[in-house]
Amino acid sequence: MRISGGKARGIPLRATKAPALRPATESNRERLFSSLGQQVEDACILDLFAGTGSYGLEALSRGAALASFVEKNRKITKDLQDNLSKVLKSAQLKRDVGRVIQRDVLDFLQAPPEKSYDILFLDPPYAEIDLLREKLFARIRKNQFVHRDSLLVHECPAGEYEEPTGWQLIRTLGKAAKGSPIFHFFKITE
Repeated sequence: MRISGGKARGIPLRATKAPALRPATESNRERLFSSLGQQVEDACILDLFAGTGSYGLEALSRGAALASFVEKNRKITKDLQDNLSKVLKSAQLKRDVGRVIQRDVLDFLQAPPEKSYDILFLDPPYAEIDLLREKLFARIRKNQFVHRDSLLVHECPAGEYEEPTGWQLIRTLGKAAKGSPIFHFFKITE
């Protein structure tokens, strides 16, 4: 697994063997970031349930201004720190453009951030998606992790999907028949 585009293209990412970890494949990230295009440049990124950090790291490689990664697993967080260091070095970025927060995502979302994010990547464990979805979307909105132009990208398995309260589905990337994850793009409703 490696960075698929931008200044750090080709940099390998380390992934701890963990049962709950599903690193985003290079082809899925390439498809997603091709769809995002110029929106990533100079964006402030939040990668929730970050795992290896592949979404936020890909964004930094492709010109994002800042990325914050939230992951609670200590072993996975260590690999994430290493991955961040390698990408920052390869892309010739300052250390302060990326930060790793070892914390439970729901706890992290309890208090408002210093400023809202432009793009949020939300990739919770598939086994917990149905239990967490409403809480996650509600806290992100209520505590102003997003502004009216923010884009939330939610990765989930193919299947039925209910639009969370207070959010508008802008588009969907992926098809159920292919077996790859589906990406739902959301904005907050006014």
